Amino acid sequence: MNEYDSELVRSIMLDGSFEEVADPERADIVLLNTCAVREHAHNRIYGRLQMLGHIKKRRDLVIGVLGCMAQNLKMELLDNNLHVDVIAGPDSYRNLPRLIGEVFDDGHQALSIDLSEFELYDDIYPARKEGVNAWIAVMRGCDNFCTFCVVPYTRGRERSRPLASVVDETRMLVSEGYSQVTLLGQNVNSYEHEGMKFADLMRAVADVPGIRRVRFTSPHPKDLPDDLLDVVKSHPHVCKHIHLPLQAGNDRILKMMRRLHTGVDFVALADRIRETIPGVVLTTDVIVGFPTETREEFMDTARVMERVGFDSAFIFVYSERKGTVARRRWKDDVPPEEKSYRSVYLNDLQKDVSRKRNEAHIGQVHEIMVEGPSKKSETDWFGRNDGNKMVI
Repeated sequence: MNEYDSELVRSIMLDGSFEEVADPERADIVLLNTCAVREHAHNRIYGRLQMLGHIKKRRDLVIGVLGCMAQNLKMELLDNNLHVDVIAGPDSYRNLPRLIGEVFDDGHQALSIDLSEFELYDDIYPARKEGVNAWIAVMRGCDNFCTFCVVPYTRGRERSRPLASVVDETRMLVSEGYSQVTLLGQNVNSYEHEGMKFADLMRAVADVPGIRRVRFTSPHPKDLPDDLLDVVKSHPHVCKHIHLPLQAGNDRILKMMRRLHTGVDFVALADRIRETIPGVVLTTDVIVGFPTETREEFMDTARVMERVGFDSAFIFVYSERKGTVARRRWKDDVPPEEKSYRSVYLNDLQKDVSRKRNEAHIGQVHEIMVEGPSKKSETDWFGRNDGNKMVI
């Protein structure tokens, strides 16, 4: 979602007669689009602000912080030691030219962090960089309120784009040479507009002439509908890959997280997906070290991961986020060394499972969509198969 938002911001700025440069040393304005989900992302932004602060000491420079971190931390980012001039939340990107103008005119810091019930940016065509894949946000916000997550507080409540708007954007992308789109939402299976559900939207997008592949991310395990699985199974242009966030495998921890399903529910869903869509690729997200999680409760997560057999997994160490229910209610009491142990354990487990699942493809022929030169070799190219597995 952040990459898509950056494309929106690029479009707004270019339409406002600003010119993009690649090097911060040449820029009059630097905008940092941020994420509030992980501590690592926060630390990287503070590091960038320090670097930009050194430039600002030598010459005039307007520094802006955008997105979820801006919405969540607000006034903290306006501390003079951080050298930030502009703060704009995810629903305030349209205001950027005005905010920047105010800074240039009077030298004061400018702030816009109001959340909107209606902002979808569906009238703004993102200024994308070249590639084979284009991101399309089909909805914004989230109504799930998982206790570890700040997104409902930084991006607001769920609202969905009109189906026709998404289809029109897809047609425009095809005319520009894109052959793959990825539909984005915090919880895409909550998409609904004038009676149309996400399965209807997926089918309509996949039917656009010239589209070769349609991907989506991310659904929520609590309410993944059969009609969506049917579209993934039956439509030749919809990729057979579902990213299904697990987060934890222990029922007590899942309840504390407010995930609204049990470990058994998740396994049953994974089985249903595999029965419905033969050969489907399943990937996931997992959090280790949630407050009060014991070693045995953590092992429940490991057992679910082993039972499901994900093709790949992103393992995250729990970190407190300002404004979340988890931070207000529970102490972050799992020691760092224990979190590290659990992260290494699951990564080692997943590497073994991933290797076995990848080895099952030896001898098979896959259609690969080439994305560009390999980063590891000047003579090789890389791409992905239908299941989003990278191939060199």
